[in-house]
Amino acid sequence: MRIYMQTIQGQDQPLRFYQLHLQKDLLGSWILVRESGFQGGRGQVKRSYFKHRDEAEQAMSRLRDMQAKRGYRVVFREGSSKEAG
Repeated sequence: MRIYMQTIQGQDQPLRFYQLHLQKDLLGSWILVRESGFQGGRGQVKRSYFKHRDEAEQAMSRLRDMQAKRGYRVVFREGSSKEAG
């Protein structure tokens, strides 16, 4: 599951991105990867670990909503919570 967000580019502000990626690790836990930065540049990466997928999806939704309030909009979404995993 992946969500890619961007800001709207202004004259004085460079385009920024925020990406959320959810993946299962080899031990059955879930990792929420957050990457953010300026478009075309190196981003900052942070990882959060969750025992259950539901917890990870809730955290992903909270982060998406928080970034939307800061002016980011969803550009690309892949996968859904309905997929088997």
